[in-house]
Amino acid sequence: MANLTPNAVKHVEMFQGMSSFPTMEPKAVRDLLAQAPPLEVELAPLAKVEDRRIPVESATDIRIRIYTPEGNGPFPLFLYFHGGGWVIGDIEMTDASCRLIANRTGRVVVSVSYRLAPEHPYPTPVNDCYAALQWVANHADELSANASNLVVGGDSAGGNLAAVVALKARDQKGPAIAAQVLIYPVTSLDYTTGSYEQFQEGFGLDRELMKWFGQLYVTREEDLTHPYVAPLLAEDVSSLPPAYIITAENDVLRDEGQAYARRLQEAGVRVESICEEGLVHGYFSNLLLFSDRIEEAIAKMDRFLTETTK
Repeated sequence: MANLTPNAVKHVEMFQGMSSFPTMEPKAVRDLLAQAPPLEVELAPLAKVEDRRIPVESATDIRIRIYTPEGNGPFPLFLYFHGGGWVIGDIEMTDASCRLIANRTGRVVVSVSYRLAPEHPYPTPVNDCYAALQWVANHADELSANASNLVVGGDSAGGNLAAVVALKARDQKGPAIAAQVLIYPVTSLDYTTGSYEQFQEGFGLDRELMKWFGQLYVTREEDLTHPYVAPLLAEDVSSLPPAYIITAENDVLRDEGQAYARRLQEAGVRVESICEEGLVHGYFSNLLLFSDRIEEAIAKMDRFLTETTK
C-alpha cells in the first residue's frame, strides 16, 4: 500500500480526471483545464509582478512573468520553467509557487511561457528556454538583478528543461548558471523503472499519460535518447552546476530523478537530493493542500542555493 498523506489523497482525487487525457486532443485538454477555477490561496507579497514578451527566434516572441521581491537590488536570479508534460500547463499554474520562491529566497524569479507540443515539439521548448536564459543574462540590469548569480529550475517537464538548459549552456559555453533546481524532473523517456511499475495508475501522473506526453513532445524516434531530451542518458554530466533535486515518494518519475542525482554525484557535481515522503507528483504547484511542505522545500532549497552560489 502506498504511503500517502491525507492531503496527497485529496490531491490525487482533485486530478483523477487526468487519466482520460490520452484519449483526447491536446487542445481539448487545454480547454478543459482552462475552465477549472483557480485555487484560492494566499499569495506571497512582492514588490512587483510584471509580464513581458521576449524574442526567441526571428519574428517570434514568448511571454515571461517577472517576480521582484521587496528590498533593494541587485537581486540574485531564478529562471523557472513550468511543468505539464511539454503539452499542457502555463505560467499561471505555477504563479503562486513562483511568488513564494521570490518572497522566501529574495530572488527575482522569471517564469517562462515556452511554446508547447504537439504544435511545437522538441526542440522548440528547449530552444525557447535557452533563449530565455540568454535574454535574462543579458538584461539582468533591467530586472534589478545580478546575472552572476543565476539559477535555473522547474518542475516535471520544466525540471527536464532546466536540466537540459544547464547541459546546453555547458556545451555551448553559454551564460553561466550558478545552480539548478530540479523538482520531480523527467530525465528519461523510459517508462520501465520501478517507480513506473509501482505508481503506474491512480497517483495523478499515470504511466499512460506520461507516454502520451512523450509521444507528442518527441516526434522522431532517434531523438528519444538525445541528452537534450533525456539528460540521464548524456555521456558526460561533469562540469554542470550544483543541483538541488526534489522527488516525490509516490511518483512515476521518482526513480529517474534519483538516478540523475546519482549520475551527477558520480561525475563530481555537488548534489543535494531529497525524496518527499508521502507526497505525489504535482504537489509543488498546489499551495491549497501543500503550503507547509512547499515552504519547507523552498527553505531547504534556499539554504542550498545560499551555500553554493556565494
